[in-house]
Amino acid sequence: MEVLSGASSFLEAAGKEGYAIEYLFLARKQWSKTDWLLHMREEISTAEEQLIEEDLASLMKNIPPQYLLGYEYFFEHRFKVTQDTLIPRPETEELVALSLSDNDASAKKVVDIGTGTGAIAISLKLARPAWTVTAVDISEAALKVASENAETLQAPITFLQSDVLSAITEKQDIIISNPPYISRTEWDLMDESVRTYEPKQALFAENDGLAIYQKIAAESQGLLQPDGMIFLEIGFQQGLAVQEIFQRTYPDKTVTIHQDLSGNDRMIMVR
Repeated sequence: MEVLSGASSFLEAAGKEGYAIEYLFLARKQWSKTDWLLHMREEISTAEEQLIEEDLASLMKNIPPQYLLGYEYFFEHRFKVTQDTLIPRPETEELVALSLSDNDASAKKVVDIGTGTGAIAISLKLARPAWTVTAVDISEAALKVASENAETLQAPITFLQSDVLSAITEKQDIIISNPPYISRTEWDLMDESVRTYEPKQALFAENDGLAIYQKIAAESQGLLQPDGMIFLEIGFQQGLAVQEIFQRTYPDKTVTIHQDLSGNDRMIMVR
């Protein structure tokens, strides 16, 4: 497997993540880390060598590995991803876990705003079958991918094309979202693969990245049950600003900031 090791070093020398080529190779072979250890001294085939070279060329162009594979795992489920959807990330799994930990299995109405691949909505429905889950997105292309994922994973969900909550008419028990929250001023801080390939509409928001939170706060007022809850993913510098938006909108509710496993502000809970 010297070819793989060499490809990894080549990526590192170019300032890119060397492990990406190993991640792709293992995924394409459907190997676990144990399989890798068992086979790592074996001679690599010509076909495998060619595949590594093709993947290396793609990685050098900053194409994310998940788009090359066409899938990513989220909450232990495999989701189709395309360049019409954001790649689901571990921090968002923590948002799903937070919402599940604060709600039992009894029937609830839930809406997921900006569903993308459907990762949040589908994971919630599979974990809480009695919940009625609606997933909305402004992107028709993203909704097509999300619907396909729901069908594959056998999660009965209603999908609607909607700008934030405009298509929702019934009161909800839970509103959850990982909305666009990156400010245009943060463009230079982002990884080149994200800037080049992931959908801009799902990344950026006006008003220093706060515009969609302001819209959710305003539109949720007439759609949240009196004892309803809101769960939001946020940028690590946005905690106090988003907390203030929702505390002002819901003065009788408690608005708390929660950290991710890395210790960064990552979620807001309104209850």
